[in-house]
Amino acid sequence: MSTQQGPPIIIIKKKGGHGGHHGGAWKVAYADFVTAMMALFIVLWLLNSSVQVRKAVSSYFQDPSGSGNLSGSASAGTGESVSVGLSDMEKLKDKLEQAVKKKPEFEKLKDYVQLSVTGEGLRVELLESEKGIFFSSGSPSPSDEGEALIGKLADQLVQLPNQLLIEGHTDAKPFGKRKEYTNWELSVDRANAARRIIEAHGARANQIVQVRGFADQSLRKPDDPEDASNRRVSVIVRYQNAVTPEAPEEAAEAAKGNEAAAKAEKGRPPSKENAKEAPKEPAKIPSKPAEKATEKSAPTEKAAKR
Repeated sequence: MSTQQGPPIIIIKKKGGHGGHHGGAWKVAYADFVTAMMALFIVLWLLNSSVQVRKAVSSYFQDPSGSGNLSGSASAGTGESVSVGLSDMEKLKDKLEQAVKKKPEFEKLKDYVQLSVTGEGLRVELLESEKGIFFSSGSPSPSDEGEALIGKLADQLVQLPNQLLIEGHTDAKPFGKRKEYTNWELSVDRANAARRIIEAHGARANQIVQVRGFADQSLRKPDDPEDASNRRVSVIVRYQNAVTPEAPEEAAEAAKGNEAAAKAEKGRPPSKENAKEAPKEPAKIPSKPAEKATEKSAPTEKAAKR
């Protein structure tokens, strides 16, 4: 029985080549997608963050180099509090002015509140009139208006991390006939009264670093030393990185300690190492004693000849 064979089956295999370089466009699209997702998560994190963290992040984009010492910048970097540096003092000045203007009872006092940016920081000065506004004439106790205004300013100042200085000034008029209570005591007492009001409104324990009394030694109008505006209380908001100057007593004690150390160093005997290093001077042979010895030997020789 014969079998019929069909036509042979031919299998053709084609080798497929690469379609060419596509340029990696998908990588760009994927990078854009990842960036968008990261931005989304940052926005969601900020929405659930505190106000201080938001301000810190905002401060970084406003001042990335850290020249203004803003929190979140290169100089501060912690993001825990919003500091007030040189670039923000004008903003703080405007904010305090607006806080005073909002109260209608302070409208008549606006001419007696002076704000200026100085080398120490933002200076807030409460100037007196002839009748006395913030303090009665010759009294260390603040008036009702003075206490209310200082308290209003304190509500804004205690929110800052900056340190505060408080100064008291008087005019050149002698204070009464009491020798034991002069303009010096009056200026310090008024500054301390302002300090107590600010602390009562929530100032931190270390926020007020100095209370100064100048009496009539730092007049606002030197040409008119008895002018009422020379009587004033000043509150200074210091720059964030300012260095607290040494008190006179501490500086004097440091100077005495340095002098005592210098005297002790002079009176201290040289150490063994210094003694070894010091070159030894050759002993000098005195000439006069030798001459005397020759003179004494001459009579001895004469006695031997005899």
